[in-house]
Amino acid sequence: QIQRALRSLSVPLERLHIMKGHMVEDMCRGLCRQTHAQAKVRMLPTYICSTPNGTEQGNFLVVELCQSQVRTVLVTLYGDGNMSPNMVYKIFDLPEGITQGKGEALFDFIAQCVSQFLAETIRSDPSKSVERLPLGFVFPFTCRQTQLDKAELLSWSKGFSCNDVLGKDVVELLQSAINKQELCHVDVVAVMNDTVGTMMTCSTEGRPCEVAMVADKGSNCCFMAEAYLVETADETSGRMCVNTEWGCFGDDGTLNDIVTPYDECVDVESSNPGEKRFEKMVGTLYLGEIVRHALIGLTAEKAVFTGTDIGVLREKGVFTMQHILDIVNNEEGTTEVKRILDVLGLQSSERDCSRVQQICRAVVGRAATLHATGLAAILSYMCQTRDMETLMVNVGMDGELYKGYPRFQEILLSVSRLLSPECMATLLPSRDGSGRGAAMVTAVALRLAALRREVNEVLAPLRLSRADLEKVQALMREEMDRGLGKETNAIASVRMLPTYVSHTPDGTERGDFLALDLGGTNFRVLVVRVTEEGISMASEIYVIPVAIMQGTGEGLFDHIIDCIIDFQMKQNLVTDMLPLGFTFSFPCKQLGLDKALLLTWTKGFSASGCVGQDVVQLLREAARRKQHLGMQVVALVNDTVGTMMACGYDDPKCEIGLIVGTGTNACYMEEMRNVGTVEGDQGRMCINMEWGAFGDNGCLDHLFTHFDQVVDQSTINPGKQRFEKLISGMYLGEIVRQILMVMTEKQLLFQGKLSSKLQTKNIFQTKFLSTIEVNGLALRQIQAILNELEIEASFEDSVLLREVCQTVSLRAAQLCAAGLAAVVEKMRENRGLDQLSVTVGVDGTLYKLHPCFSTNLQTTLKDLAPNCNVSFMLSEDGSGKGAALVAAVASREAN
Repeated sequence: QIQRALRSLSVPLERLHIMKGHMVEDMCRGLCRQTHAQAKVRMLPTYICSTPNGTEQGNFLVVELCQSQVRTVLVTLYGDGNMSPNMVYKIFDLPEGITQGKGEALFDFIAQCVSQFLAETIRSDPSKSVERLPLGFVFPFTCRQTQLDKAELLSWSKGFSCNDVLGKDVVELLQSAINKQELCHVDVVAVMNDTVGTMMTCSTEGRPCEVAMVADKGSNCCFMAEAYLVETADETSGRMCVNTEWGCFGDDGTLNDIVTPYDECVDVESSNPGEKRFEKMVGTLYLGEIVRHALIGLTAEKAVFTGTDIGVLREKGVFTMQHILDIVNNEEGTTEVKRILDVLGLQSSERDCSRVQQICRAVVGRAATLHATGLAAILSYMCQTRDMETLMVNVGMDGELYKGYPRFQEILLSVSRLLSPECMATLLPSRDGSGRGAAMVTAVALRLAALRREVNEVLAPLRLSRADLEKVQALMREEMDRGLGKETNAIASVRMLPTYVSHTPDGTERGDFLALDLGGTNFRVLVVRVTEEGISMASEIYVIPVAIMQGTGEGLFDHIIDCIIDFQMKQNLVTDMLPLGFTFSFPCKQLGLDKALLLTWTKGFSASGCVGQDVVQLLREAARRKQHLGMQVVALVNDTVGTMMACGYDDPKCEIGLIVGTGTNACYMEEMRNVGTVEGDQGRMCINMEWGAFGDNGCLDHLFTHFDQVVDQSTINPGKQRFEKLISGMYLGEIVRQILMVMTEKQLLFQGKLSSKLQTKNIFQTKFLSTIEVNGLALRQIQAILNELEIEASFEDSVLLREVCQTVSLRAAQLCAAGLAAVVEKMRENRGLDQLSVTVGVDGTLYKLHPCFSTNLQTTLKDLAPNCNVSFMLSEDGSGKGAALVAAVASREAN
């Protein structure tokens, strides 16, 4: 019988693996908004998003509600890594009956304790008298927290059942009780449970603690989860401490096969049968009871105490946790067991003593093993959600079982390692988790609030209101009208250039067409075959070295022709005289479909002898120099028009082209009657807006921040392309770098240490923004980017870096939307429509690769132009396919 009892109290390893899996599943349920209500592991957000960094300083008051006491602590931190805080304590016993009485009486008593404690402390040390005293409240009951200082009580436990408190905010109740005591300088800034306090007290400088476990009368664990996974809270960046409230694990029956008859008896006799099943197997409040019932059962089976009166064992609570600890911790035979059993009035033989000792060891051993399984579930979950191969983490530990049972630590580490071999936990003993830890929570909250104020101050100029965006939309409309007007075109910052493209594809185009796409440091040559079956393409990318970009025009165009010859040879097209559409993504004054004067270079180009010249002619002359006859340039198109045409082949409603990549631009189909710079009133013509220069006349100066001005001054064209410098990929990374430098100088980032790499122009690439802003990206991947820049970043630095990137990219998307809103509204008015339905063909790496840009752009556009139903179509190779289609349409019209 004794062996059977011991077997029932030991859980095999494969069963522990299953239990770990169930716990991870239930944790995921608890974090998910849809399934949270059904989860037994509650996974409650604590709104603690950071652990101490060692710089916290000041006086902090802590009040802890304990089983039978109120504990008050005044903690002074000195910003020395929290190594040597000064702590003054006072403990007050709870009056009899108060834990079952009125809630108001309980909170009034807590406030009176605070008042008395402060009066005594300040009398003995007047330096502790401060204007404002932040208070951290340790409230060890299950609450639904919605802010750091807002928590509604969900359920009482541990013998408490005050009325009028369930469903109420305990912070509000405490604050109003404190106010009654006329302690107007005391503010409750944080509420937490003892588990969270334990985690915080074990975090000292250079040694963050991200998990805490309390193995006490009750049992619980908390850990730092990726905030985007905590769907029940609104916080999405960084991490948040989640209070698992794992005591209820198994209430749905998942632990039934390891529950013993002794556990069943304990549960039936408890105040909450069927609830907190896990806690009742591991909490020290219940372990004595499990042993008591095991002994009653074994006596009935005549395995112990034969012929002895065991009436005393029928008395609930007679066998205590202290008895168990005294028995299991005594390795010197059974003398101590005999003494304890005698004190209880149980006559025992040597064999009885030995068997009682075995049962006690089995019960505490199982409790330690189940704690280890829960810990393994949490560690594996952390490792997986952080996308790490191995996890090394510090675990703060507290509680009667941890402190009182020396083998607890050994079992916890060995079993959790067996179940989660990819995780390495280091256990840190808590030094006054509730007092010191609660002070840490409060101190960190204040440090973060001060940081938040300063961060908001730095970023405020980049955050645009709806009124700001409406103003940009109105200004864009004014500049568009100015650019279209014959008399005003010369002074408009938005040039509104006619493209001489007046038709979109109609499906009858056939043949092979070349396309040349020049718009940045790389350029492409393509052949596009248009057949009845559709379009097929082949292409090759060629690089333009900086020396050629910034050399002579002849050198640049000769290089381009060399690449075209190379491509036609590879494609066996040397003998063919093919029509070529030339995508040229720079501002031009177009005088015909195949005649365009370059107005100015952008995007880092500055080849001499080109500005003011006809670029088609420059290409033809280079072909003549190279004696290349295999092509005939029939159309010059910029990439924006090409994008519109490429999408127009698939969607006839596509009448706008948008590029948001290295640069930015838009084009759209305007009514000929409005185009004052070209003769004729019939039909429509595509207008290349060249909106990158919007604001070059100063109309956007009110939006330019200090960071934008610094970036503008460092470019090769200061004062030019002002709108583009707020939006496009070429500049966003540099704007972010300028902000990071200012924030570091203000000690808001990287501990105020500026790495020499971060001081290097253009080192922070715009592609980093795309990577950093991916929702749910493990923050260690952000740290990998920062390591490349030789920056040592804390977890908080990574969160703040993401916020800077989000602010800069959101502003870019909103400004782009304001420009687009002006375009679609003008088209709607031109056509006299109540509602316009139109498609935008869109291209560019920023739009395509950035995780939030397109969504932010579309949301803002919907808001600014509610009468326009705008669809977005990603261009499949607009500048290549689109240019070929312009050539195809031109050949069709010519024939």
